[in-house]
Amino acid sequence: MSESPFPQALIFDCDGTLAHTMPVHWEAWKEVTARHGLVFPEERFYALGGVPTRDIVRMLATEQGRPDIDPLQFAAEKEAAYFERFAHIGPVEEVIAIAEAHRGRIPMAVASGGSRHAITRVLSHLGILDWFGAVVTNEDVVRQKPAPDIFLEAARRLGVPPQHCRGFEDTDLGMEAIRAAGMDAVDIRHHTRP
Repeated sequence: MSESPFPQALIFDCDGTLAHTMPVHWEAWKEVTARHGLVFPEERFYALGGVPTRDIVRMLATEQGRPDIDPLQFAAEKEAAYFERFAHIGPVEEVIAIAEAHRGRIPMAVASGGSRHAITRVLSHLGILDWFGAVVTNEDVVRQKPAPDIFLEAARRLGVPPQHCRGFEDTDLGMEAIRAAGMDAVDIRHHTRP
């Protein structure tokens, strides 16, 4: 993965960037949407990567005339279904290699649309939680990706100006958020094996 020179900090998305979690998330989504009678095509799931579950559920419930669905309860059910499949999660080796090469040399953070509980569990599962000086999740900001807030908060916690940070992402919404934050953006989809 080629990179432009001299970032002062690296900020990584987690799901789909550091960890191969997206297929596991999709299986959990299929289970819980079927249970609730919601339609959620796989293509749309991937397009909404980085958007918190509760926000997606609000959108789907509104679109499909289902005011009876509680987004927070649905999100808890989906997270439980996800954790049942946790053994299937592995690292995105190419991105982990970048983080490992910079570990202890420059500040690094995680900026994820996932919940703090889920993201810290994934990072612990991969054995890399202690590599990062900050872990910013959907509970830490009001505006979610594609707003830049989660990346800006990660830079703030690291004490590095956003323009001196490089962000790594695997979704269009995430790339938009990194660019809106004024950071150098790396789309890992162009550099990793399928």
